[in-house]
Amino acid sequence: MHKYLPHTNQEIKEMLDKIGASSIDNLFDKIPKSLKMNKDYDIPEAMGDDELTKHMHDLANKNQELLIFRGAGSYDHYTPSAVKALISRQEFLTSYTPYQPEVAQGTLQYIFEYQSMVTELTQMDVSNASMYDGSTATAEAMFMAHAQTGKNEVLVSSTLNPRIIDVIKTYAHYKGLIVTLIPEKDGVTDIDFIKDNIQDKMGVIVANPNYYGIIEDYNGLADIIHEAGGLFVINQEGQSLALLKTPGELDADIACGDLQSLGIPLSFGGAYIGYLATKQKYVRKMPGRICGITTDVDGKRAFVLTLQAREQHIRRAKANSNICSNQSLNALAVTIYLSLVGKEGFVKFAKESLNGANYLYQKLLETKMFEKVYDKPFFKEFVLKANFDVEKFNNYLLDQGILGPLQIKDNHLLFAVTEKRTKAELDLFIEKVVNFT
Repeated sequence: MHKYLPHTNQEIKEMLDKIGASSIDNLFDKIPKSLKMNKDYDIPEAMGDDELTKHMHDLANKNQELLIFRGAGSYDHYTPSAVKALISRQEFLTSYTPYQPEVAQGTLQYIFEYQSMVTELTQMDVSNASMYDGSTATAEAMFMAHAQTGKNEVLVSSTLNPRIIDVIKTYAHYKGLIVTLIPEKDGVTDIDFIKDNIQDKMGVIVANPNYYGIIEDYNGLADIIHEAGGLFVINQEGQSLALLKTPGELDADIACGDLQSLGIPLSFGGAYIGYLATKQKYVRKMPGRICGITTDVDGKRAFVLTLQAREQHIRRAKANSNICSNQSLNALAVTIYLSLVGKEGFVKFAKESLNGANYLYQKLLETKMFEKVYDKPFFKEFVLKANFDVEKFNNYLLDQGILGPLQIKDNHLLFAVTEKRTKAELDLFIEKVVNFT
């Protein structure tokens, strides 16, 4: 059998003989000749295995390996090699949706394990089976707040990633909802604005760490929001859950965010995975699939999709959401990643990101080429103001094999450091910066 074709010539002949057709062309003789293509396809001749391998290597070598010091939602984190190997097994790498629990216990079990891990990380009561990414999860959290409170306006912190805000606004537009941005105050959310404007709002959406990498102080904010009858939503990036106060500790009603940093490669910006967790009392307003555990007629443990009346495959018009799917394979990757690194490894990597970012921050300030922008604690990202041409600087770094910081406004640069960046790489980066003219 040919490497790329499913049938041998003999098998094709047997199938044609069985249906009484003289040739494959005979199967399409009902198509008018004027619509048929009567010339050869303009494609190269087939390659041999060795020739094809060389061709693919030549294409791959056009990619440039870079040292990455940029984040803003997509991060260059370490992923154990076993993650990709395990999720590539044919039992997992499938488009099958586990609507038949009797033949999908393995899939349902790992979804259940993923949900359990998310609730432990966030210290919330219940999680769904995942969302497309952190931005859609945050927009769906807004829909939850709307459904629960019946109110049409939401307060959204300006310190969220601008791309997440764009998604929230897009969702809100087609639902007839109003998005009011909370102004930032020295790089953090203006809590006084919330106090003055929370009445008659469905709730408040904030981020921690925020877009600038700053760790915000939300102690007591839940009380302000709850007293006004709103819901408190926190968007929190995955790795930060290892060190920062969790949404549950801050009495958030809904926790959401992206888990790309936990075993998902950068991969040209996706596909990533969003998480959504909430308090038990709001579970019927939560979108997406939820996997539960029960016992079958024989008393054996069984995993099933539960509370399915919320979902669009049961009642499309009245579903909580029509997001339609989740990121099951990426949920498995996150589950395997967390299982492999364990609690100690999870915290260790987060501390390495934190320490590396703070080391680079101090060293860059010592060069006198940058100025402080925000004097606030940060996690793995920070903003500095450059005293030079930023575009020229990043082009210079690119020539040196480095993906430099993101220009967010004027000469303000957003740097990111993960556990993958060694001290030698950080020192190399500083050396390149000093040599820039």
